[in-house]
Amino acid sequence: MQTDPYILSGESIKSAPTSLLGKFRYLGPGFILSASVVGSGELISTTTLGAKAGFVTFWVILVSCAVKVAIQLEFGKQAIRTGETVFTSLNKIGGPRFGKQKANWSLWTWFFLWLFKPLQLGGIIGGVAITLNMAFPSLSITSFAIIVGIIVATMVFKGYYFFIEKVSVVLMLLFTTFTVVAVFMLQYTGFAFTQSDVLEGLKFQLPPAAVGFAIAAFGLTGVGGDEIVAYNYWCLEKGYARFTGPFEESDEWRKRARGWIKVMNLDAILSMVVYTLVTAAFYLLGAAVLYKRGEIPGGFEMIETLSKMYTHSFGPWAKDFFLFGSFVVLFSTLFSALAARTRIFSDLFGQLGWIDFFNLKQRKRTVAILAWVFPFLWVIALLWVKSPVFMVTIGGIITFFMLLIIVYAGLHFRYKQKQFGLESSKFYDISLWVSCLVIFLVGLYGAISLI
Repeated sequence: MQTDPYILSGESIKSAPTSLLGKFRYLGPGFILSASVVGSGELISTTTLGAKAGFVTFWVILVSCAVKVAIQLEFGKQAIRTGETVFTSLNKIGGPRFGKQKANWSLWTWFFLWLFKPLQLGGIIGGVAITLNMAFPSLSITSFAIIVGIIVATMVFKGYYFFIEKVSVVLMLLFTTFTVVAVFMLQYTGFAFTQSDVLEGLKFQLPPAAVGFAIAAFGLTGVGGDEIVAYNYWCLEKGYARFTGPFEESDEWRKRARGWIKVMNLDAILSMVVYTLVTAAFYLLGAAVLYKRGEIPGGFEMIETLSKMYTHSFGPWAKDFFLFGSFVVLFSTLFSALAARTRIFSDLFGQLGWIDFFNLKQRKRTVAILAWVFPFLWVIALLWVKSPVFMVTIGGIITFFMLLIIVYAGLHFRYKQKQFGLESSKFYDISLWVSCLVIFLVGLYGAISLI
């Protein structure tokens, strides 16, 4: 039986489950994404925005989490319809082509923007190292950053899909429990927030001083450009496309495809509910405690500042509680982000003609090499810049620009590539256009505000 999830054959086809319980057994890709977004988006960028603006920008977080799901679904549907990887599909859109392989402009633009992305993950690995240094001061932040880089590289080096999925789900359950308990405990302190505080954040106001933080948070919270692209690979490796099988002009094929698209839709929506709740919780913590105290996370003091959300509310004992939770949240981002990037860039290198992505041996070797290369770059970026919040913020802004490519690609998938008789509903199409327009308008508004 064919075991390579990136090559379709008729040997692996399987009808999609129709019961809710049966569908639950095939969930997973969305929860890997949830584990990926929580570190940079929730713990760092979201709380920093709350600390900077108070409750007034709460709407940015909610819109950011909700509005990108339609595009995520389009990338998932593209995987099921065609069995293609993201960069295979991107290489088919119109526009200029460059290089020996005449690769599409979108691939080169993505590659250029990525040159700034090690800053973001360097900030995350810095957050993990700072957390461990606070718990075990005998080792320096630099030493812990190197150790964490080695650990996460080792885990992804030979980590296949189901290992990555299981670890991500465990981490997701841990950080979800952590944040819910934290918000519940906050309501019994002098930093408790009220319903009017929350409603204040739903008036669509954006203070000029918070524009940069808001754009970064919009790029990082919910699913960003990286995560939407990664979703395609996780859907393929979960087996949605393999179970559907290569396209056949038959009702049976379309029935299978629609069935697996429904499973994918459930996976994406449930994971969206999870990361929206977690994101909202972190934002409220930052707005309720740090904003009132006038403290903005920054530099290597970032984790110490964030821990004050707990120690000033509950006492010194809460610091250990926070350190454990922040370690889980940040490490989950490192782990799942590295797992995704090894696949994304193996595919990109394949489309640029540097490797043969569809040669299983070459792909595994490339994934294994990148599992070590990326953490090395992240540690170097951390030691060079030494400001995790700044690094994550720059990464968030770059991620927002990546979203613009994703918006264009999503519309191209929907309207310019074959649908194979799987056309979307009017409700979905409206949701897709609303999603695209909101992303564009937020970017325009942010640019005008900065000017």
